[in-house]
Amino acid sequence: MRLLALLAAVALTAAPTPPAGFTALYNGVDLTGWRGGDTSDHRAYLALPPEKRAERDALWTADMQQHWKAAGDELLNDGKGKYATTVKEYGDFELTLEYNMAPLGDSGIYLRGVPQLQIWDPANPKEKKNGADKGSGALWNNSATNPGKFPLVLADNPPGEWNTLRVVMVGSRVSVWLNGQQTVDHAILENYYDRKIAVPVKGPISLQTHGAPIRWRQVFVREIGGTEANQLLAAKQTDGFKPIFNGKDLTEWKGATDQYEVVDGAIFCKPNKGGNLYHQDDLTDFVARLEFKVPTGGNNGLCIRFPGTGNTAYVGMCECQILDDNYDKVRGKLDPRQVHGSAYGMVAAQRGYQRPIGEWNFQEVTVKGSTIKVELNGFIILDADLSKVDMATVMGKSAHPGKDNTHGFFGFAGHGDAVGFRALSIKTLTPEKK
Repeated sequence: MRLLALLAAVALTAAPTPPAGFTALYNGVDLTGWRGGDTSDHRAYLALPPEKRAERDALWTADMQQHWKAAGDELLNDGKGKYATTVKEYGDFELTLEYNMAPLGDSGIYLRGVPQLQIWDPANPKEKKNGADKGSGALWNNSATNPGKFPLVLADNPPGEWNTLRVVMVGSRVSVWLNGQQTVDHAILENYYDRKIAVPVKGPISLQTHGAPIRWRQVFVREIGGTEANQLLAAKQTDGFKPIFNGKDLTEWKGATDQYEVVDGAIFCKPNKGGNLYHQDDLTDFVARLEFKVPTGGNNGLCIRFPGTGNTAYVGMCECQILDDNYDKVRGKLDPRQVHGSAYGMVAAQRGYQRPIGEWNFQEVTVKGSTIKVELNGFIILDADLSKVDMATVMGKSAHPGKDNTHGFFGFAGHGDAVGFRALSIKTLTPEKK
């Protein structure tokens, strides 16, 4: 009995204690909550028939369990085998952990199944050609021109010593701190499997193996909700942004002012009303930031370089769609160029990145020359040059005489649904000289 009590006490002391709001991914006892994983597109994994996915899980997990070991407060890997991968999938999150890697080691962390947050020995001469001397804690699989590929500072402790890592991921945006120093600042994690589309909304976290023994401990995660995610996105790169809505009334707004109302600090289109409401400033190149909320089946749009009269989808540079992501399930079939974030009728946006109905979404729209880029909740869903659109192929083959507008107003294109907008700000850009 005394022996059993002693063993129970040891097991209890081994259990990691996460900070407030966090949960432990490693329980200090066994590999509960982990499966085997590999460098595999998580979307393709989810698309497998259930029986095939179960077969793959069983095969990978059996391999993983041969090389990973629970040892009290440490999770050990011998440098081989499939990756320790969370069974649970995560959206926006904060991850903290400690790792201790052998000399000349190479490892990493897959974020939502996407490689990778790099961990390696900066003194490894064989990896200097790949940038190891710059240090760990960056998004090594990003393109060379993309911020985040290499760390901002060299912050590694020597091999054999413990390193602390903190990761905040909101949408595709990743920030990293290694041993208290920031190594990645709000960089986009590219989709290694298809760089033309954003990373998945949800996916597992994987601890990668790559040839050298590594020890992990204090592996904790905190899920980030939509409100906090919006705040984190809005707090970054704020220089030059100026509010265009006072939160009280429609001062400085023109057009269909009687078709909109201010409720609880937000502009809402009145039900069964509509028309174009636009801010008074005539803009050339700019970045707009806003939060929006759509009801079920809700439809509105952003007026981009709108001349002040007419249908902004055609007389403006474009109407950037604001639409319930499940609109077609509620109201009928959609052309891909009508989904949320699309340049209406001309270029389709990626879909599936909205928050649930009733929640506020954060969106940033950048208009430079003939280009428009839309970032929704931290995911880039549209990046298009409208000057390259073949007008013979647009939806309905409709003319868009305003497509090449070089300036105009920013606002909303109401379609009778109670879509709301708030936290509106604009940053004007200096047009590039040709």
